[in-house]
Amino acid sequence: MIKTKITTILIVIFFTSYQTYSQSDTDTSTLFSILNQVQEKFNCRFTYVDEDIEGIQIQNPSDTLDLKKTIEYLRSNTPLAYTFLNEKDIALSRKIKKNKICGVIQSLIDNKILASATIQTKTDSTISDENGTFSLIIENSKTLIKINYIGYKTLLIPAKDLLKTPCTVIYLTPEVQYLTEVILNDYLVKGIDKKSDGSIIIDYNDFGILPGLIEPDLLQTIQALPGILSVEETVSDINVRGGTNDQNLILWDGIKMYQSGHFFGLISAFNPYLTKNVQLIKNGTSATYGDGVSSVIAMSTTNEINQTLDASLGINMISADAYIDTPLGKRSSLQLSVRKSISELVETPTYSQFFDKVFQDSEVVNTTENIFNTDDEFSFYDASLRWLYQLSPKDLLKINALIIRNNLIFQENTLIDQINITRESSIKQNNSAAGISYQRNWNDSFKSEVLIYGTNYGLEAINSDIINDQRLLQENEVLENGIKVNNLLKLNRHFNLKTGYQFNETGISNLRDVNNPTFRDLTKEVIRTNSIFSEIEYKSKNNNTHLNLGARINHFDKLNDYVFEPRISFNHRFYNHFTIEALGELKSQVTSQIIESQNDFLGVENRKWVLSNEQNIPVLKSKQISLGLSYNHNNWLISSELYYKNVDGIITQSQGFQNQFEFSQDHGSYTVKGIDFLINKRFKSFSTWFSYSYGKSDYTFNNLFEIDFPNNIDITHNINLAVTYTLEKLKLSSGLNWHSGKPTTRPIPGNEIESNIINYQDPNSDTLDDYIRWDASATYNFKLGKKITGLAGISIWNILSKKNTVNDYYKINSENNVEEIKEFGLGFTPNAVVRINF
Repeated sequence: MIKTKITTILIVIFFTSYQTYSQSDTDTSTLFSILNQVQEKFNCRFTYVDEDIEGIQIQNPSDTLDLKKTIEYLRSNTPLAYTFLNEKDIALSRKIKKNKICGVIQSLIDNKILASATIQTKTDSTISDENGTFSLIIENSKTLIKINYIGYKTLLIPAKDLLKTPCTVIYLTPEVQYLTEVILNDYLVKGIDKKSDGSIIIDYNDFGILPGLIEPDLLQTIQALPGILSVEETVSDINVRGGTNDQNLILWDGIKMYQSGHFFGLISAFNPYLTKNVQLIKNGTSATYGDGVSSVIAMSTTNEINQTLDASLGINMISADAYIDTPLGKRSSLQLSVRKSISELVETPTYSQFFDKVFQDSEVVNTTENIFNTDDEFSFYDASLRWLYQLSPKDLLKINALIIRNNLIFQENTLIDQINITRESSIKQNNSAAGISYQRNWNDSFKSEVLIYGTNYGLEAINSDIINDQRLLQENEVLENGIKVNNLLKLNRHFNLKTGYQFNETGISNLRDVNNPTFRDLTKEVIRTNSIFSEIEYKSKNNNTHLNLGARINHFDKLNDYVFEPRISFNHRFYNHFTIEALGELKSQVTSQIIESQNDFLGVENRKWVLSNEQNIPVLKSKQISLGLSYNHNNWLISSELYYKNVDGIITQSQGFQNQFEFSQDHGSYTVKGIDFLINKRFKSFSTWFSYSYGKSDYTFNNLFEIDFPNNIDITHNINLAVTYTLEKLKLSSGLNWHSGKPTTRPIPGNEIESNIINYQDPNSDTLDDYIRWDASATYNFKLGKKITGLAGISIWNILSKKNTVNDYYKINSENNVEEIKEFGLGFTPNAVVRINF
């Protein structure tokens, strides 16, 4: 009996224990299932992100609780916030853990306390107090803190480094600053500013949108500015105030570039997403720059070490590209980029328009009887590298490298004695460059920079003549290396002194090689240039007056020639809204591009680089003055600039004559007198502008039968009218471009041919039809995640599909008649882009 009772008790205890254990286990559920039960029980609805509730498991709430008490229970037992949107809708979100950061800001040089420094995050900001101390509440320890103080380099530091107690001491590095400052913000569109020295700065970190461009093409952008256009509709032939493209000094981080375009000039070869800014100087050039008798186009990458990973992928209807900027520790970062044409995979309508434009009237598309071209393959790519290393708070090392490649191969086929004969022709255009820059801040008043660089340009064409069984090889190569030293000394609050030295060694070779009959002509020339320069900057106490006064002395060893080049830029603001500007310069250069035959290099890129010599190619020398007046108030900008420019030492072969002077050899000059006018009105979301340029450009040659006549690029009138609209993530732009026709030379009517040559009228006595083009573009920014953003855009170049004649010339055809050959600009050209940023 006792045993029976004991057994009964043990059984009861066992089942009770089992039931208790089971109940304890089943009382715990995932938050997902609990939320579903609560929704069914109280007829309510939860909204949440799946990742926020994933993995959360708690005890089931009591069945006796009402909805509000159930939510209170969940709020107390989960790391989530519960917000009632109304009586039945509840939003869930992760609870934000806020942290307090603090720091003490001091100067690296002398430990001086820096009061009133600005400390910023994306959502909040503060300033340091009289002890240099600050504090901020942040929501994410990965947040980047940006610290600014006038006269010191901007510092980016992760918030997690400022969570320590006591407060972290933060040292800022003094920066010797130029006195030149921005005087006009958002000149035309956001991201384009004008400085007190007369130059234009384009900042691509915060850029707006321009008509016809969905991505900020560096060399297309500057053509929106008054006084600048490309008569040929390319970026490799930019004309600044009547000058040819070879008269523009194009710099990439201080390295001279001899090639600027892909697709033989239709798009810029420089990646805008890696370029911090572009500086355009039309006059009043700083004495630190030599060359470029027409303009300076200086592109710069950033000197700030990136503290977080940035990456981007993009594709448009011409190419695909990618870049990455990654930190390599706290003192170094590496930036890599690559871009590649997509024509090998797909031929888009954009590619077809580009191809037809570039290769019209060239060996690539011109065929003769029984000869036809097939299997044309065109491609391009570029790649760049930039490495930054902060050796110490005072020392920065920067290494850059850039490769640009363009390749075209096509086959010519014919039947000879019933045998199919094929020959391959090709053209390659390349530019490689590399530089090492070392910057040293000696103290808060003195800074130095040393740049050592090399650049190599190559143009090679193989032209196979099937009928004559002949192969013509042509090569043009430029090899340049140099060293440049810049010093900046801050004399006081109002004066800076810049001094420096530059050495360049430029070698250019040209090869012409024929296999049948055997002929080979190779020329090589080298010029070494030593330059010293000095410039003083002045800024008045009230910031209303700026003056840069400098000079440069160049010595060209082979020519035993010294050239003195004074420079000046003066800017004064008066009556608050008016600014007067005076600019002047003398400049020189020893490199030029010439055309010996229009059919050279397959007729695709027929210009080749040459050096000045003592025989038939003089040193180019320019002089220019300008006077400007502007009014800037209440979002109105009205500006005008009168200028006079003379360039001496040009030769006929550098001007691209296709008339009676095509094979003439003479040297002379051109003179331009003109005015650039701009009116711009900015609203909250709109910006609209009208620009007009008038320029009268004339040649003067010494020995031609016609001494004075209009310049080949004498575009007398040029008008741009555009409007942009920005609404949060959407950007729209539309614009109209019109200019008078390019000068041309017609044959004499009724007497077109004399002695088997064309009998021309006076040179450049007529013009082509006026040029007009309407463009539009649109982009939209969107978010794909917390750290991933995207951009999509479309553009149309030449919406009206206007057939613009950009060049013409005449030849005698097989029937002994004069035939006019016209070259046209781009037709209706759509483009689209998709870009993802990480």
